[in-house]
Amino acid sequence: MKIGIYGGTFNPPHSGHLAAARAAAAALGLDQLVFVPAGIPPHKVLPDHSPTDRQRLEMTSILADQMLQPELSQVWDVEMHRPGKSYTSDTLRQAKACWPDAELWLLMGADMFLTLQQWHEPEAILSCAGICAFGRTAKDMKDEFDAQRERLHRQFGAKIVTIAIPDLVEVSSTQLRESLLRGEGRRFLPEPVYGYILREKLYGTCADLSRLTDDEDLRCVSYSMVKARRLAHIRGTEQAAVALAERWGADPEEMRRAAILHDCTKYLTLQEHLELCDRYGIRLDPLERRSEKLLHAKSGAALAKYQFGQSETVFQAILYHTTGRGNMTLEEKLLYLADYMEPTRNFPEVEEMRRLAREDLDRAVLMGVRMSIHEMMERNRIVHPNTLEAEKTLLKGLGL
Repeated sequence: MKIGIYGGTFNPPHSGHLAAARAAAAALGLDQLVFVPAGIPPHKVLPDHSPTDRQRLEMTSILADQMLQPELSQVWDVEMHRPGKSYTSDTLRQAKACWPDAELWLLMGADMFLTLQQWHEPEAILSCAGICAFGRTAKDMKDEFDAQRERLHRQFGAKIVTIAIPDLVEVSSTQLRESLLRGEGRRFLPEPVYGYILREKLYGTCADLSRLTDDEDLRCVSYSMVKARRLAHIRGTEQAAVALAERWGADPEEMRRAAILHDCTKYLTLQEHLELCDRYGIRLDPLERRSEKLLHAKSGAALAKYQFGQSETVFQAILYHTTGRGNMTLEEKLLYLADYMEPTRNFPEVEEMRRLAREDLDRAVLMGVRMSIHEMMERNRIVHPNTLEAEKTLLKGLGL
């Protein structure tokens, strides 16, 4: 088994870290890639007003999730729990103890690689792990990297791989923090990491989450709350909701915001859903109180209205996007359908639903409602009364 160890302060983790991790995993054929946020970095002092260890750990976990390879990437908080300075040699010894049969590789950028012989216990580092160093281009790396490779091999018997990453983001953490303080820097960060920074008001950002006029900021905040594997669905729902709004005369921007936020609480625990709904006075029936699938619509609507300042129209659309209800509003129908038939959906009847959605909105919604009822009955699950009422009123409205 090959394991890559990628350490750093991750203050904040940015797109350059992500590109390097992906490139190293591919070049080395890693079986696992372990991100290790430093506790007390030995070579620098964390700036005043830096995020807490918990916040850096959570940002690093978001970054690792963006790999979209949960079986590969993980975050290890070993340095945050170890007293004293976070020496890499100590971390690698612990890694050896955790994975005694693994082939370890230590990942690092050019600056770190070129000064490795000056680190604490370089001989211990190089006896525990091979080194994977990365830079922007092979030409940029060649002279200095060749000399350093020869030096480390001669002095320590080091095993070294160097890789070029043409799209490596060239921004230091210091520069990035300064950019964020000026209201810039978003382009250097994965969207969910930037959204987390806005939510936690880190690095001098002071966004009012209830007044986010920039849809991109709202998108980033929403993305920061869910798993990376959910993002394709959320983007698809946004695309479908806007297209349906333009076709049927709803406000495209309201439908865009409803779609962006419709799954923002998808990964909360049952207790977290219930606490949010209780806090904001969202009434729940007994069936909803025990179903996370149903609850995410209720808690998501609560956040949309009370934390993100969205309109009653957006609130109602999210509230009923899972079950539907009797006498649905236009916007409720549109989000219900967009969630059902967005471009990543591929169930056998989806093309027929998409055709109906362009030609006969109520028949398309009825199709989705009936499919949901059929699925629940096949699985011996209770069908929510709102879904049954939606079917009843749609049939009546269609004269069926």
